[in-house]
Amino acid sequence: MLLTQKALNEGSRALIYWLAQLVDQSKYGNEENARAADDLLSLLTPIAKAFCTEVGVEVTNLGIQVLGRHGYIRDNGQEQIARDARIATLYEGTTGIQALDLLGRKVMGSQGTLLRNFTKRIHKFCEAAGNNEAMKPFIEPLQALNKQWGELTMAIGSKAMSDPNEVGAASVDYTMFSGYVALAYMWAQMAQLAQQKIAEGVEAPEFYQAKLATAEFYFQRLLPRADSHANAAEASGKAMMALSHDAFAFL
Repeated sequence: MLLTQKALNEGSRALIYWLAQLVDQSKYGNEENARAADDLLSLLTPIAKAFCTEVGVEVTNLGIQVLGRHGYIRDNGQEQIARDARIATLYEGTTGIQALDLLGRKVMGSQGTLLRNFTKRIHKFCEAAGNNEAMKPFIEPLQALNKQWGELTMAIGSKAMSDPNEVGAASVDYTMFSGYVALAYMWAQMAQLAQQKIAEGVEAPEFYQAKLATAEFYFQRLLPRADSHANAAEASGKAMMALSHDAFAFL
């Protein structure tokens, strides 16, 4: 539970700090760099808002569980953190709205251009790091998911041509899949830097050893979640519309 909190928190922070850098580049960079940064921000902002807030709720609930009964009472502040984390999925724009923005407007609306800009960036990183044997446990799954991202998008787009509701049906799972891939890209970069620092014999290497161990945990235990979201996103949306409004009166 502690490792899940650490991996999701630190991965989310890395993503958000990078987006903050992109904001500066979009405002103060030269025309070419500003445009590239703005395109990345267009794609990644709804991912960050939806995915990071959803996993924020998860890690907060895990914090309550770690503390046991004391996690549920007001005295230690965890109760307040739980309320704050839960409202973030609404204040940042509800997860469903962010998901529709991502898949409907940013990905489908740009004919996949914004997504390709990011997946190409991941592809280039994987190519550059692929010859390093120590990086293979990170690069190989990241490459596979990066390729799957494009295939999943095409599959949803193909179904949406005959039924536009398929985009809405797939959007939240598609966003969660995207979030796990984006964090994998963050953790792969952190793992690469940690390996370099440890190899250089940096003083007090414990920080980098912890980063590397957390990256391994993320890839082995959390990243496989992306497959279930991909399967759900690619499934038919017809089951969502199978019941009439009256059927929900019994809830």
